[in-house]
Amino acid sequence: MAIWQWGLLLLVIVWALQSLGVWLQMRHYSDVFRGVTDQYKDGFVGAGNFRGRLAKGTIALVVVTPDLIVRRLMVMSGRSVFTKFKRHEEFEGVPLDRVRSNPAIMGEGEPGVAEAVKRAIEQIDKARSEPGKKPGLAGLNIARA
Repeated sequence: MAIWQWGLLLLVIVWALQSLGVWLQMRHYSDVFRGVTDQYKDGFVGAGNFRGRLAKGTIALVVVTPDLIVRRLMVMSGRSVFTKFKRHEEFEGVPLDRVRSNPAIMGEGEPGVAEAVKRAIEQIDKARSEPGKKPGLAGLNIARA
């Protein structure tokens, strides 16, 4: 086999492994999102992201009650497809306005985390402002994060 054929074979193998990793990560995201929406039937959920070129990518999920108390705040941050969501229990039970006023408390030293949380909160605000929408996670349109 010529060297270019080995290189092409190696490229196909690396591409297949990357595709598998992305599929596994998307399945994990879907499972977590489905678990949150199954557990909490009322309130609002926001998903925000931050894409860094060389920095870590970050996805944040924020679930709040109808009266805007944080029920669940989870962040997935890293460079690898093996990164998992981490729950931040210290923010559960806190009013959303407190997190909104200072999203940097989430990611001191990590601007991506603060930006992802900020975008998730913006999504919650947008869902709340839509006329005719009532609190509830049923029929939720997933954000284009």
